[in-house]
Amino acid sequence: MHSMNKFLLSLFFLFSTLFGAELDWSHNYDEALKQAQKEQKGVYLFIGADVCRWCDKFKDMTLSKEHVIKRLREEYVLLYLSRDRHKIPKHFEVKGVPRHYFLTNEGKVIHADRGSREVEGFFTLLDEVSLKKEN
Repeated sequence: MHSMNKFLLSLFFLFSTLFGAELDWSHNYDEALKQAQKEQKGVYLFIGADVCRWCDKFKDMTLSKEHVIKRLREEYVLLYLSRDRHKIPKHFEVKGVPRHYFLTNEGKVIHADRGSREVEGFFTLLDEVSLKKEN
């Protein structure tokens, strides 16, 4: 097998494992907003890249944890956009990934952040966003 094919196959299995059963990610901005309006939830937009060690670290360290998954599912429609593969609306910054955007179901940015976070730091971020939503 050609080395590029092996790489792509590995990448496919990596993404199918990380984004498979645990978290149901949308990859379409407009569809995610429609779903959020229907479910009366916000949108968590995670912008990453196909090759990004900090994105991979965040996925492995934080997004793979059951209590993180549970909280995200309860509060948000999940939207993952890779700057390498997906159409990202122009008003979102795509340099310096991972990027985290917390949106209303109308698409208004409540909070924007970037970087890889451990579970405790991510929960602190989610709490800060919750406080902003209430005000």
